Amino acid sequence: MAGEAQGDCLFCKIVGGKIPATVVRETETTVAFRDINPQAPTHVLVIPKVHHPDAAALAVAEPTRHA
Repeated sequence: MAGEAQGDCLFCKIVGGKIPATVVRETETTVAFRDINPQAPTHVLVIPKVHHPDAAALAVAEPTRHA
């Protein structure tokens, strides 16, 4: 379900501080952190702070915010 933190969601655990991450940048709505298994010298993941089950759900819920 969009919006509610999911107990089994790795990203929700990172946003909630239950799993440590090297945060590069944080805004009101997003968190950017280094990947633990980088595939390039600079490999950063940017995720919304609000849970969405997939990118399609995020696009429907917030069509302009994360464009």
